[in-house]
Amino acid sequence: MGITLVKGQRISLSKPGEPGLSKVFCGLGWDVAPVNAGGIGGLFGKKKEGQAIDLDASALLFDANKQLVDVVWFRQLQSKDGSIKHSGDNRTGAGDGDDEVIHVELNRVPENVQTLVFTVNSFTGQNFNTVANSYCRLVDSTSNVELARFDLGARGEHTALILAKLYRHNGDWKMHAIGETASGKTVGDLLPAIAGSL
Repeated sequence: MGITLVKGQRISLSKPGEPGLSKVFCGLGWDVAPVNAGGIGGLFGKKKEGQAIDLDASALLFDANKQLVDVVWFRQLQSKDGSIKHSGDNRTGAGDGDDEVIHVELNRVPENVQTLVFTVNSFTGQNFNTVANSYCRLVDSTSNVELARFDLGARGEHTALILAKLYRHNGDWKMHAIGETASGKTVGDLLPAIAGSL
């Protein structure tokens, strides 16, 4: 079991005296929040499944000058250099486990890329009041050991979250749990909010 992160927390992805990680993946999971049916205001009512929610995970690559270098999302499932790959679009959140996964080969990420920012947005436009059990987790792809988990319990009117970032620091990769709310249906809509987290 990895570290359960809280908003703003930073961790190193390497251990003293051990070689650094080479491959990780960022998994995103969510469920549709049940809605009350029958009864006044849900009193004595039953819970039923809400409408499917299409959340999209994305990874944005930035250089040392905080300039966007590349984006991996459902319309571009692989970075131009091939070091980052997206598992594909899950349009409902159905099923157990990770709904969308972004694989990163850290030792192949181009040297000019200093920061990877992971985001999630509601392409269908529902806000996070309709989302339940959402999380972001970082896993060592080689051993399948979960390194860190960030539960995204933030219900609210927002339609997007800036989840976390991986960044280079003194030759190592570190993770920073951001957890900032934002609005937008696509990753391009989130760029102004992301700028404040770089």
